[in-house]
Order: sequence, then structure tokens, then C-alpha cells
Amino acid sequence: MMNKSALSSALFMALLAAMFTFGACTANGDSADTSPTSHRGGNASTDKGSGDKETSSSSTDSGPSEYSIHDLVEMVSVPAVAFSRGTVEYSVDAFAIGKTEVSQGLYRTVMGSVPEDDALGDDYPIFNVSWYDAALFCNALSKKAGLDTAYVYDSVNDGGELINLSVNYAVAAVRLPTEMEWEIAARAGTLTTYYWDTDVASKYAYYAQDKGPVAVAGFTPNALGLYDMAGNVAEWVNDWYGSYPTVSQENYTGPEEGKYKGIRGGGWSDKAPALASAEREKKVPSHRSQTIGFRVVYSAGF
Repeated sequence: MMNKSALSSALFMALLAAMFTFGACTANGDSADTSPTSHRGGNASTDKGSGDKETSSSSTDSGPSEYSIHDLVEMVSVPAVAFSRGTVEYSVDAFAIGKTEVSQGLYRTVMGSVPEDDALGDDYPIFNVSWYDAALFCNALSKKAGLDTAYVYDSVNDGGELINLSVNYAVAAVRLPTEMEWEIAARAGTLTTYYWDTDVASKYAYYAQDKGPVAVAGFTPNALGLYDMAGNVAEWVNDWYGSYPTVSQENYTGPEEGKYKGIRGGGWSDKAPALASAEREKKVPSHRSQTIGFRVVYSAGF
């Protein structure tokens, strides 16, 4: 990849746009496969929902949906790409990611309501949601779009925890982004600390505030057209939190188990360092906060 300092700003942005339109490159300049993954319905899988251990989530069970996922969520396609973290290369298949954080309007459409005390307006991000809440939303959104569900579990306990939870990455479904998917989407081809490099951070991110979140998509998006990848509400990712691997990975999904789930992007109350594209946070998956929400990914499976 060409060094940004060797290019004018306009030329750099043109090259960046071309990279994500026609192809992608790895951090060391090698070409990467960017063939789009077809958006298709997945095979039938078993979704073990609350109180029902054998409920099928196949879209064929409920009949065809009146919606497609793109009717429900405005998404940006991200081509297959690889990037290096130190000596370790991570390659990720193509996926689509929400253009904004999940809004309260979308959450209400899918789940029926938002907590009355948290209702700020349809254009505000949903917050005060645990990782488990986000997973249940993803399953509900998948079903509404006639897709399979990625999260499989036996029951929901009184604390909202999903018991005997597993994630089926092979089906075409909506889910939370893996940590690597999230970072690739946030960076949008950049290798700098912040995806806006040395530009004024407040043009791109809502942070260092004490009054709560603001409506989504109110600040300058990154080069992929994604809004609030830094600031506003921090975002749950799918992975258990852990040390990065020391060998190269394909479609890395994090440790097999853990105590904490990853959070990325920084929130409205955080200072600037928390907005860095590589910055990580962690919380137990039952944690809820006014500073944490999420965005969704659609993957055709890997």
C-alpha cells in the first residue's frame, strides 16, 4: 500500500475509494481477493430460543419474509481483505455492515419497544443493551428478513444470560461484527491511529461529552461511508476478549470462551485516545450502559 505522506490528500482519497470499489490490498501492498460474497439465504439451522430447545430458525419454517435485510438496514459492503497487525496477518471474507449504529427506531421495529426511560427518538442509537440483548436483536432481525439465526442457545435466565450459547458462523445471518470485521470497517483502508488521521477529530466523532448520545449519522463518515465508527456510543463486538493470536488467521472469531466481550470505537463520554481504530475495551456480556450500543453485520457465512 502506498504511503499516504507521498500523496496529496485528494489523490489519497481517490486511491482509497478505488481500493474499496474495485479491489483491496493488504497492509504490505499485496492484492487481496475482493470477490463479493453472494447475499443468499442459508440452510436450515436450529435456534434454541428461550424456553424452547428445539425451535427451528430456518426461514422455510415461517414462510417467505416480506422484507430483505437491505429493506430493514442500510448497509455498506466491505470486500474480502487482509491486513497485518505486527507480523500476524488477518484475512476476512466479504461482509456487509450497518451504515450507522442500530437506532432506537430500528430496535423498536424489530423488538417492539425500547425502555421508556431511554427513549430519545428514532434517530438516536440504542443503548443500555447488554451483549446478550444485542445477540437477541440480531436473531430477531434475521428472522424478520427470512434468514437463519447465528446465535443458538438453550434458554434465557432471569439475568438475561443466554444459556449454552454458541455462534453459527456458517449460515447467512445477521450478527455482531467480529473484532477483525469491526476494525477493518472502521479503518476503511487506513493504517493511521485514527481513521481521520490528523484531521480535526470533532468533525468525525462525538466524544468527551456529559449529556448522553446524539442522533446517528450527524458527523463525517469514514472513507467507506460508515458513521460513528468512533464516538457516540461504543459498540459491542462478537468476540470474547483475549490476547491476539501470534500466527496468521482467516476469519478470526476470537477465543472460544472468556469472561468479557469486546467493545470498540469509544463512546460519547470517552476522551480522544479511546477513539483510536485499534483501541479495545471489555465488559461482561450482561453489562448495560448509556455509553454502549452496537451495529450489525450481515454475512453469507464462512
